[in-house]
Amino acid sequence: MNKYEVIIYWSQEDEAFVAEVPQLPGCAAHGPSPEASLASAQEAIRLWLDTAKEFGDPIPRPKCAV
Repeated sequence: MNKYEVIIYWSQEDEAFVAEVPQLPGCAAHGPSPEASLASAQEAIRLWLDTAKEFGDPIPRPKCAV
């Protein structure tokens, strides 16, 4: 599990739970339950970080990193 903050909320418009990762621009996922949206967000974070590394983009340090 990563240490990035994930905010989960219900989207009436999408009729799904949305999980956003504020520190990683554009990184979000959704699912039918909070647990499913979090699992999808974990995968989205992994892909976001892999892509940033591939292109040499800066990777923000997690807020809660010690």
